[in-house]
Amino acid sequence: MKKLLFIYVFLFAGFLTYLYNYHLKEFASSSSNQPQDDFRGKVSEKYVMVTFLAGIDYWKTALKGFEDAARVLNVSVEYRGATQYDVHEQIAVLEQIIAKKPAGIAISAINPTALTATINKAIDAGIPVVLFDSDASSSKVHTFLGTNNYNAGVTAAHKMGELLNGRGKVSVVTLLNQLNHQERTKGFLETIYKEYPQIEVVAVKDGRGDQLVSKQVAEEVIKQYPDLAGIFTTEANGGVGVGEAVQSVKSDKQVKIISFDTDKNTLDMVQNGTISATLAQGTWKMGYWSLQFLFQLNHNLASSQQGSISDVLALPVYVDTGISIVTKENVEDYYAK
Repeated sequence: MKKLLFIYVFLFAGFLTYLYNYHLKEFASSSSNQPQDDFRGKVSEKYVMVTFLAGIDYWKTALKGFEDAARVLNVSVEYRGATQYDVHEQIAVLEQIIAKKPAGIAISAINPTALTATINKAIDAGIPVVLFDSDASSSKVHTFLGTNNYNAGVTAAHKMGELLNGRGKVSVVTLLNQLNHQERTKGFLETIYKEYPQIEVVAVKDGRGDQLVSKQVAEEVIKQYPDLAGIFTTEANGGVGVGEAVQSVKSDKQVKIISFDTDKNTLDMVQNGTISATLAQGTWKMGYWSLQFLFQLNHNLASSQQGSISDVLALPVYVDTGISIVTKENVEDYYAK
């Protein structure tokens, strides 16, 4: 009897072992792999990053983030953009991309309104779109990733107040028609007016994102106001141009410059003292999370609509990618390694 019981126990144990190895184990494995499969695409999936002044150093870190996300997700990416600071060229580039029906588009808008119709055309065609760095808030795009530009202007104003000990004449060199630069300028001006009554803003000039133009307008302001104490410039090409203008003026008085971004020419000017400080943006995060969000939209893993049945998965309307102040003391940390 005991022998027969032993045989039954042995057979039952063998059945359980078979069941686990050939059925339950396979089911458990496929179940555990399902989330990873959801976040792996195909190389044939192509996502496109679109910018303007496409050849400048500023975009390199954002593109690196975009490419790093592509490696994680097993998808392909392409980089396109207007070669000049030309809204019509960027619209033409975007139209060409829409015609190819990519898996998604991440775009930095050269103008807050001029691209709205073309961006909406992409969305209406079923192409997921996110905006980064420079917004087009009147478009149908749900998510924007970038610097809180107003707060960046506030930060620049406080740094200028510190550099000038709260007194002196200053000017701004910016891009008058681009939303992110408008916000930086507004944050700077409003903070100076409210909190630094002994600092006078004598001019706001359009440098058009061009090094030579920025140099020329800075030279004009310095000539008009020989006692100018500081210049805030809202982008990197302008910062280098303003730095060259200050270097070209033989004066015992050093004009304090606060710039934006961390291209090599800007960092070199911070290092040699021409630029007193520059504001570093989280550009890698802009690129990386732009692609992550596009992938989720393309695979229906997230929604771009608040109030939908998938509210818990709705992408955020705005992602602040952060900012930090770069000075001579920490500039070495920002050079590309």
